[in-house]
Amino acid sequence: QVQLVESGGGLVQAGGSLRLSCAASGRTFRRYAMGWFRQAPGKEREFVAAISWSGGTTYYADSVKGRFTISRDNAKKTVYMQMNSLKPDDTAVYYCAAREGSTTNEGYDYWGQGTQVTVSS
Repeated sequence: QVQLVESGGGLVQAGGSLRLSCAASGRTFRRYAMGWFRQAPGKEREFVAAISWSGGTTYYADSVKGRFTISRDNAKKTVYMQMNSLKPDDTAVYYCAAREGSTTNEGYDYWGQGTQVTVSS
């Protein structure tokens, strides 16, 4: 099992940047593909980005491609998401998630509690 704790959310103006972090506990962090999801008020949770256990494969939603970058440091058991050129539409609660196996946009087994990102216009 793995426990996940997100941090780094906050309030930022449109065009600004934030870096989210997700710290994992458990000895088997390297086994897990990691993902970021988000949920805006009144909307369903949606996939944002994913990264393979090695960091060699990444996968992004079209809405964030070219603006967001996912990365991981297995020694620190942490996954990051650098978010640049933020837009008001990026406002949401952002969740970190983990799954064994494929780097994909669904099928995640473990979830963090979320961190709020608010982008003002």
